[in-house]
Amino acid sequence: VLGPCPPSAGSRASVQAALRTLLAVPWPSQRDIRSALQLLAVLQWVLSFLLLGTVSLVVLIYLLFTGFWLIPALYLAWVIFDWDTPETGGRRLPCLRRWTVWKHFRDYFPVKLVKTHDLSPRHNYIIGSHPHGILCVGAFCNFITGSTGFEEMFPGIRSFLTTLAGNFRLPLFREYLMSGGLFPVTRRAIGYLLSQNGTGNAVAIVIGGAAESLSCRPGVTTLILRNRKGFVRMALRHGWVTRGHGHLRGALGVLAPHHPSPCPLRRAFLVPSFSFGENDLFRQVVFEEGSWMRSIQRRFQKMMGFAPCVFYGRGLTSSCSRGFLPYARPITTVVGEPVPVPKVQNPSRELVDTYHEMYIQALLKLFNDNKTKYGLAETDELHIL
Repeated sequence: VLGPCPPSAGSRASVQAALRTLLAVPWPSQRDIRSALQLLAVLQWVLSFLLLGTVSLVVLIYLLFTGFWLIPALYLAWVIFDWDTPETGGRRLPCLRRWTVWKHFRDYFPVKLVKTHDLSPRHNYIIGSHPHGILCVGAFCNFITGSTGFEEMFPGIRSFLTTLAGNFRLPLFREYLMSGGLFPVTRRAIGYLLSQNGTGNAVAIVIGGAAESLSCRPGVTTLILRNRKGFVRMALRHGWVTRGHGHLRGALGVLAPHHPSPCPLRRAFLVPSFSFGENDLFRQVVFEEGSWMRSIQRRFQKMMGFAPCVFYGRGLTSSCSRGFLPYARPITTVVGEPVPVPKVQNPSRELVDTYHEMYIQALLKLFNDNKTKYGLAETDELHIL
């Protein structure tokens, strides 16, 4: 009986050569590993925001027609029971905000938060976030994740971010949004945070919204703000309680209308913020005003609440290829000086216009004081439409 043939010298040499080749391949450096983790962190975020809600809805509808129909039925019952939660405090999970993946997400761009003034935890704040960009990366990273140190810079302040109310109608996606501290941009949700959730709340609103995203492109800083006054009205309705008479001089030295002098029980402030570099993350195909494609975008925006932008970024495998990931461009979010407002349950149009103009002046000052520090030229201007 013949036993197994011993390996030949040629096969041993081939194995040895293969091992030498394997050992000669350089191992990934710490820098390569960090870059890969950063890319994966951004990838999961983009896929979550673009696909999680839609895919979850499709899967649940599919399961209704299978033997697993009880799963979507029970979840639907839960959503009906839990329908008002997004507008009445949500379910914020601090552990999710401290998730390590957000540090890799921050470092990919990188994103930085700059503080210019203190925010007292005895009061509440509406933070205007500008510009919208394509996916609001700066607003999300600074006001939702703990990676840029918002809570350390502003002790005692809890930050929240508002988004389209329709997002909270999508299964599973609503749970994801609430866990991070996102709320629907509705009067009820904002009013709850400003009046029934104690003090120390900072509600960030991306004021330009979908209309502003249509004008997002590198080298152009245009904000949709002139006719966006609802956030000012909300601040006035939840401003400080006062008694007596007098005048208030705003933070910018603008004389406000005659109203009671401050003897505060609770205050609300308007706070401008600007994310330098937000418009550089993607390249967008901008259609001219009056074109049929622009008309379609406008109609879609009015019906659905968001605009279908045609944009592209970098690919997954190479920064030189085209894909749906944002380019690695630095973002610096500067939080400006608070603008105090009084409490007026039914503010007049003139009063709203006055504080709206004060807010615009505070935003312009913030932009002009910081533009040369964070990548813009002295001649660059902020265009407000």
